[in-house]
Amino acid sequence: MRSPEKISGTPITRFAPSPNGWLHLGHAFSAIFASETAKALGGKFLLRIEDIDVGRCRPEYVQGIFDDLMWLGLTWEEPVRRQSEHFATYDTGLKKLRDMGLCYPCFATRKEISDAIEASGIGHARWPLDPDGAPLYPGLYKDLAPAELNRLMWEGRSYAWRLDTEKALALAEDMHGGPITFREDGEGPRGQKGKLPIKPMLFGDVILARKDVPTSYHLAVTLDDALQNVTVVTRGQDLFPATYIHRLLQVLLDLPEPAYRHHGLIRDETGRRLSKSAKDQGLRELRLGGATPDDIRRRIGI
Repeated sequence: MRSPEKISGTPITRFAPSPNGWLHLGHAFSAIFASETAKALGGKFLLRIEDIDVGRCRPEYVQGIFDDLMWLGLTWEEPVRRQSEHFATYDTGLKKLRDMGLCYPCFATRKEISDAIEASGIGHARWPLDPDGAPLYPGLYKDLAPAELNRLMWEGRSYAWRLDTEKALALAEDMHGGPITFREDGEGPRGQKGKLPIKPMLFGDVILARKDVPTSYHLAVTLDDALQNVTVVTRGQDLFPATYIHRLLQVLLDLPEPAYRHHGLIRDETGRRLSKSAKDQGLRELRLGGATPDDIRRRIGI
């Protein structure tokens, strides 16, 4: 790992896994990368449990995170922040954005969105996708009349709070005094580095919360990084585009700006990045199978 640039203040990094499966080699790389960055900067390394998806997160996976990271020889600051214990904090952030007139309730189901795309004349094959590969939201329910909005709310329909990204970007640039950028000290997917512009419109009107879960990844991670005084966000290149949304929210909510250090991904022999959904071999399996922490470091090249 190259020596990172020194930054002012107490440098703080974090590793923030979701306990919805066992950690794999890619997680090991990300955790060690964050820990080693903190050491090189003379700072602190935090562990955060991102368990807002209460339906998929499991206690055994939380314990597995602790077991695997301790086995790798990592230590972190206490206490460990668990997002499921801070929903009120995220709801406060969402309320501020709503009071600014930047969010609206969207009642669209996946089928309604799919049908709208098909009926658009463009079709699914040519419909634009966001950086995560999902179809851009076609704007259903965005400009509901107050009477219709009240009716749907009264009926108890499920909904998601979406950010009016175009409106939010215009306001944020006005607040910021011009175009918004972020500092990339690592390496983006195409070698991007230095001061880079944000492009939140690539995501369209992102979901910030749902009726039953008062936050999303974007909102929770942005607020947590600020509340925990994280100064250097280290994470994989697959999350590089998410920075566009996070920097936008930081400006709107008057939060400090961290530096970013994105790193390459651990891939299998076909070039596919490792993932929980693909049930790639976990650290737990490797550990129980007799692998050592040094074996893991050799395999991930760190």
